[in-house]
Amino acid sequence: MWAASCLASCCAACACDACRTVVSGISRRSARIAYCGLFGLSLIVSWILREVAAPMMEKIPWINHFHKTPDREWFETDAVLRVSLGNFVFFTILAIMMAGVKSQKDPRDSLHHGGWMMKIISWFLLVIFMFFVPNEIISFYESISKFGSGLFLLVQVVLLLDFVHGWNEKWVGYDEQFWYIALLIVSLVCYVATFVFSGFLFHWFTPSGQDCGFNTFLIVMALILVFVFALVALHPAVNGSILPASVISLYCMYLCYSGLSSEPRDYACNGLHHSKAVSTGTLTLGLLTTVLSVVYSAVRAGSSTTLLSPPSSPRAGKPLLPMDSKDDEHEEKEHAKPVSYSYSFFHIIFSLASMYSAMLLTGWSTSVGESGRLVDVGWPSVWVRVLTGWATAGLFIWSLVAPILFPEREF
Repeated sequence: MWAASCLASCCAACACDACRTVVSGISRRSARIAYCGLFGLSLIVSWILREVAAPMMEKIPWINHFHKTPDREWFETDAVLRVSLGNFVFFTILAIMMAGVKSQKDPRDSLHHGGWMMKIISWFLLVIFMFFVPNEIISFYESISKFGSGLFLLVQVVLLLDFVHGWNEKWVGYDEQFWYIALLIVSLVCYVATFVFSGFLFHWFTPSGQDCGFNTFLIVMALILVFVFALVALHPAVNGSILPASVISLYCMYLCYSGLSSEPRDYACNGLHHSKAVSTGTLTLGLLTTVLSVVYSAVRAGSSTTLLSPPSSPRAGKPLLPMDSKDDEHEEKEHAKPVSYSYSFFHIIFSLASMYSAMLLTGWSTSVGESGRLVDVGWPSVWVRVLTGWATAGLFIWSLVAPILFPEREF
């Protein structure tokens, strides 16, 4: 018994030392990676609790205070929402604390990049605390999460448009034949992939012998948007480029696929409904795709110089996640510089991403009973994807015609 106690103490001490080593290794330049890691950890915790926490939560009196115990799916959804709420509160508090930071001389700049042991402990305590709040608060958070997820998707679309236009301007700016040829090749590859993709969509989601008018409409609408993008971009008055149009076309077709594949598994027109029992590998791949999408959007939002930088920030482009150790030599000089991105908005993006990831893990909290334990499946998810695709199309066309309609304004 004494030996076991000593062994446990040694293991705990080693674990604490390891945590301190990792935390102390987080430098100014790797802070954004650390925030992404913390966000990724919250998704892993949500996933695990979704699978194992239901039996324990059924025994908690302030959660299961109903006359009739709800289904297991209710507790799975509740566990995900409580972790998400803790994550949301954590990043919202940081967003409020970082509001108005414009210079690296601001003491809050050090708080944004340091104090990681305190942040991790605070995050952990907030997540634990959320399992003590009343169900009414969780229900309210579930309702507002749908709107927060919509805002996150809108930001994601704006960032994509900013990325493709910046990509096009950079290659055109080289003014060399090689880059023009590269631009043409990438555009052709995107268009070929778009039309091949649409063929698979017709094959998968409009099976013969079924009345699949809704699916056919969505696919045809996506194809119409592809031609509209090209016509508008190549119009002499617009004088646009084919590269952004091709990339947005492929993205809209992907959103169409994402929406159609999210249709309930018992829907006859869903050609991917081979079985309601989906393998763990398939679910893991779906969640990994979601994590990469959410983390990229949040980090990209935090490093965008054209959308989110404060007025005093330099607008020169920088790597998304710079990790150059040479910058440590100039740490003292950097304290006099303006911040390169909005810390507050960076944390707001993570707050919205927390809502969005909760909706994905719970099937938008309305299709759990209908679709079982599948990630991001159900009619609400279908319409979110469809509307996101249409919003992307509208914003892209607006980005092309707005400078013509309002020539006196800068876009």
